[in-house]
Amino acid sequence: MKRHRILFFIVIAQFMCTSVWFAVNAIMPELVLAYEIPENSVGVFTSIIQFGFIIGTLIFAVWSISDRFLATKVFMYCALISALSNAGLLIPVNNFTSIALLRFITGVCLAGIYPVGIKLAADHFKNGLGRALGLLVGTLVLGTAIPHFFNFIALKNSLYTVVGLTSGLSIIGALLIGFFVPNGAYNKTGAQFQPKVIFEMFKSVGFKKASFGYFGHMWELYTFWAFVPFFLGLYNRINSSDLNVSLWSFIIIGIGFISCVWGGILTAKYSSQLIAKVSLIGSLTCCLLFPLFIIAPSVLFLPFMLVWGMFVISDSPQLSTLVAQSAPLTYKGTAITLVNCIGFSITIISIQVLSYLQTHYSSRLVYWVLAIGPILGLLYLNLKSTIKNTEY
Repeated sequence: MKRHRILFFIVIAQFMCTSVWFAVNAIMPELVLAYEIPENSVGVFTSIIQFGFIIGTLIFAVWSISDRFLATKVFMYCALISALSNAGLLIPVNNFTSIALLRFITGVCLAGIYPVGIKLAADHFKNGLGRALGLLVGTLVLGTAIPHFFNFIALKNSLYTVVGLTSGLSIIGALLIGFFVPNGAYNKTGAQFQPKVIFEMFKSVGFKKASFGYFGHMWELYTFWAFVPFFLGLYNRINSSDLNVSLWSFIIIGIGFISCVWGGILTAKYSSQLIAKVSLIGSLTCCLLFPLFIIAPSVLFLPFMLVWGMFVISDSPQLSTLVAQSAPLTYKGTAITLVNCIGFSITIISIQVLSYLQTHYSSRLVYWVLAIGPILGLLYLNLKSTIKNTEY
């Protein structure tokens, strides 16, 4: 019961602290009006926060921060700073440059939240890690989606509502981790930085297999999330419809919580690798069918988008489980952070590629570029190897 209570605090904190991630995406029209920034800035700001996350994870990985210091303290301090940088969006004199800088700082701090949260769960759960991470990543999904819901319920001043609520949640989440989550039974700290460890990790076929499966998954995931509001707006324009973009963005992204939790439950019977494969096949199928459903009636389009929203994320906790299980015990936090760093680097490329294609080409087939990720992920997951912990 103690472990489940600890997991509850980790999960709730993860949800609260990741709510700042897509806050700007939910209020982009309001930012355009308030600070006179270009209307097409959403792709830029999304890439900037991803870039900040990459730099943060690179720093964390190179200096083995989450393995050298208490992960709970790292999480708490990063969450508090990200709350402040997110709240900075309300400064009256903001412009494009200042918002970009604030998003970058938030991204750096998220490197001490998302991968460190996974490490905290792995420190407490050796058996049943797939179920624990299914719940943990599921709440990340809700945290990512919740700004769209806040924007939906805001009667007026949605800029202040969304930014204020997400910043407040991040502060509460930081305090939950700092005061209610102890060190895990499988936690090891004090590991010193050794550059060779990074290269040694990828010599393991099992670790390489899990990592490259994760990289393929990441090519699609955040680009899909970033473009969900655009997909809905595109559907409205093509079909002269009036779907509520904020509400349906929240539902389509947030429904991934259910698939993550359900996937975690299924690990009691099936392997994490099998669940990840099925998820990749499902998201690949949805990606290929998107050009057909974008012109279908809403009674078909919306269920289709909900299914895609479920499959696009349900492999994430299981791939993270495979990475954690194949990582060296004394550098587990570094391994998870490094894989996150590379994975989020890939998201920047994917977002910019799709942004370029949909700007310069009118064909709906350009969205097939997202299929590259699931295809590569499936290829690597089919490699024959054993997932096991190693010790350096």
